[in-house]
Amino acid sequence: MKNMTRKLIVFVFFIFSVMGAAQTYKMIDTADYLQRKEFLKSFTGNNEVFIKKLKSQYSGKTGSELSKIYKEFETDFEKQVKNKDFIFKSEFETEIKTLIQRLKKNNPKIPQDLKILVARDNTPNAYCLADGTFVINMGLYNWFNSEDQIAAVITHELGHKIDEHSLKTFLSIIEQNQLDKITVQNLKETTVSRSQTQNKKAFDILKNRAYKKGVERRQQEMQADSLGYVIFKNSDFKKNEYVNALQRLQDFDTISPRELKVETYKKLFDLPKQAFNEKWMKKEDFSLYNYNFYKEKLDKDSLASHPEMSRRIERLKKTFAELKTTAEPEKPSETFTTLKKMARMEILPNYFHSEDYGLGIYASMQFLQDGEEEKYYKGWLGKCFSKIYEARKKYNLNRYLDRIEPKNQSESYQQFLNFMWNLSLDDIKNIADFYQSSYQIKES
Repeated sequence: MKNMTRKLIVFVFFIFSVMGAAQTYKMIDTADYLQRKEFLKSFTGNNEVFIKKLKSQYSGKTGSELSKIYKEFETDFEKQVKNKDFIFKSEFETEIKTLIQRLKKNNPKIPQDLKILVARDNTPNAYCLADGTFVINMGLYNWFNSEDQIAAVITHELGHKIDEHSLKTFLSIIEQNQLDKITVQNLKETTVSRSQTQNKKAFDILKNRAYKKGVERRQQEMQADSLGYVIFKNSDFKKNEYVNALQRLQDFDTISPRELKVETYKKLFDLPKQAFNEKWMKKEDFSLYNYNFYKEKLDKDSLASHPEMSRRIERLKKTFAELKTTAEPEKPSETFTTLKKMARMEILPNYFHSEDYGLGIYASMQFLQDGEEEKYYKGWLGKCFSKIYEARKKYNLNRYLDRIEPKNQSESYQQFLNFMWNLSLDDIKNIADFYQSSYQIKES
């Protein structure tokens, strides 16, 4: 199941209130078969040309392995496009194209053949593919505060693209592949009778390899920061918004989700034909669980591919003196404000599309606790509970709802998971039926 915990940050701590009636909100149209078909035709052709180019540049096993990597990526990406994980011809795409044109004006290094895809993903992220396809997650608009911050992330990813970091990473992996295979084989051969010294030696080889890759990736992130900022400052965006964008990403990584109150559960699930049951809130006892039974074998900070944002920001300020001066945040344009509202309203449709039904319920409850767009979010509550009911009935609920992990989840989210797993099949059906019959959602 997808890791939901990190995604929880997306919809909390917003002070922005969505204006207008949600029941009249028209969700983004995903009936874009012709556009998807045309895009895939172009993407496949461009990727094949790119693979041929790599084979001519890198002979033997290196060229063969690179070809295999990019071909497998093409297959996987094609599945995502066919699954409607991206939207075409949207207001987001139009605005992003405008931002990129502004960036291109004084930056000749930016590739001219960039194509835009907007992903139905609530995490604030972006990436650029080998063929020049730029993917922007909708979550960037939901999380950021201005178009300048969006442009900052674009320039960072352009830094990766211009320096060909992905290709360099793949080449490094291929070069070390034989050693990695030996390492893995050593680990596979580990048995109960094998000495602890031998086990430790095999692990040390793997650890050193992982640390080396971590160092390389951290260096790439800092290089992309610097190159991205040079592109950014050559344009007409407010310079300090580059640092502000990184700060917002740091907030995404570190802010804990706001508590979901017990009163909210009672308010939402004390129904006319099913009274609220206090037993639903019973928590699982983890007091006897030995968290130190398995020692942490790898230093997570050393393995992290993204260095801490505070260090990245400090590095930028040392390199570019003008960033040491603080300035008032840039006021968002009307276009950005409109897109931010739209991205916020698409949070639930996006979670539903990615089959994160448990997270969809948690998000709906957060919005309803805040008194936001009652009919809209109660409608999504019903749709998500209906899917949870189907999954529970088929004994595959683990696919859509996390199990409790005390070390990695907030107390609020653990309480939510306890509540969900404590519900009986009939309880879930009654909740789904009530909200679906009372609050209907019309999808595009």
